[in-house]
Amino acid sequence: MDIAGSVLSFAAVVALLTLTPGLDTALILRTSLLAGRRPAWGVTLGIQLGTLIWGVLTAAGLSALLAASETAYQVLRWAGVAYLVWMGLRMILTRADAHGLPEQQAVGFGKGFGRGLMTNLLNPKVGVFYVAMLPQFIPEGAPHAVMGLLLAGVHVVEGLLWSVALIWFASLMSGFLRSPRVRRFLDRLTGVVIVGFGVRLAFTD
Repeated sequence: MDIAGSVLSFAAVVALLTLTPGLDTALILRTSLLAGRRPAWGVTLGIQLGTLIWGVLTAAGLSALLAASETAYQVLRWAGVAYLVWMGLRMILTRADAHGLPEQQAVGFGKGFGRGLMTNLLNPKVGVFYVAMLPQFIPEGAPHAVMGLLLAGVHVVEGLLWSVALIWFASLMSGFLRSPRVRRFLDRLTGVVIVGFGVRLAFTD
């Protein structure tokens, strides 16, 4: 398989992964609905930077250590579990402000960026996915580091395009969700979903 064929094949695989509803989708939609476009783009860019970092680590061979070391994997896994459960519980338990809206709605670009980045970096399954998948799409004789970055870049571009669609959809729906009670329900629902991802990560080997 040549480089172009490898890129197209990898793009098809990660497109399915990107479109499958998951933690990233829930976090982007929640932030866009409750805090607006700017914080949502912070979350999006943080997530995609995390994806690119995992690609760089894979290209450098560092994430192979994660796949081979049970201790390294477990440390990162439980850090991810703790972070997701903590973040989800904050959404569920936070009190409303004077306007009846969740206090966490006051999320800026920087805070959203940090949240997206940490969510991605503390998910060891992203690293293991890259270790398992990237070698299959690197043609014989191609430079591993360059191909790793190229394929991770393809993943990032697809993630950004999907995020544009999510943020646009949330912007259309925000007019129907101005009720503080509805927004509070969405915040709690997203919190439950995020805690669920944390629990699933805890019980998945």
